[in-house]
Amino acid sequence: MADVLLKEGESLDDLQTNNLCIIQKNEGFRYGSDAVLLSNYVKVLPNARVVDLGTGTGIIPLLLSAKTKAGHITGIEIQPEMAEMAKRSIALNHLEDKIEIVQGNFLNALEWFGIGSFDVVVTNPPYTKPGGGLVNPNDTKAVSRHEIYCTLEQLIAVSSKLLKQCGRFFMIHRPERLVDIFCAMRENKIEPKSIRLVHGHKGKPATLVLIYGLKNGNSQVTVEQPLYV
Repeated sequence: MADVLLKEGESLDDLQTNNLCIIQKNEGFRYGSDAVLLSNYVKVLPNARVVDLGTGTGIIPLLLSAKTKAGHITGIEIQPEMAEMAKRSIALNHLEDKIEIVQGNFLNALEWFGIGSFDVVVTNPPYTKPGGGLVNPNDTKAVSRHEIYCTLEQLIAVSSKLLKQCGRFFMIHRPERLVDIFCAMRENKIEPKSIRLVHGHKGKPATLVLIYGLKNGNSQVTVEQPLYV
């Protein structure tokens, strides 16, 4: 089965959970620890409908299928090659009934699914603002790291519209963007509820931040204990 699904230049990697595997390029974009950290941070109620905005090769839907009792998970990916690879990973793991991969720009997701269609939005978006020099939009690494097809503000705006009342929003990002993130969340009626800073070493500044928000939630945020990885 794996031989049929794998293409030249691809590898099949063990996710070390529930016997799940993922197809990735040997060279090019490969999932990182931030996707794993985010999947561990997400809290999903049983039978919840979850959407992952910018799913890449489908790593977060795969991990959430093992770590949560979500009813259905949708991953949206704008890059055709990445989305096609994600679909093959879903088929390889026999998860077609639980996970759907949609190829397209998630800014159009309201047209496909409608307002208030999901209980949970999860996203591991590009971290870098536009304007930092020329970036090749055909480079999978560049698209995954730079805000080429959408801005942070657009991402949070569409997330809010996709969420049901009291729906949950989970994101991993860079700490230096926290002010931008909080402003955009509150502007779009997603109230920040908790954050957890991620450090590479004790005594060093945080390199990542995990964020949980609630659609139309009350204004109170908890700073959780730091995570050292």
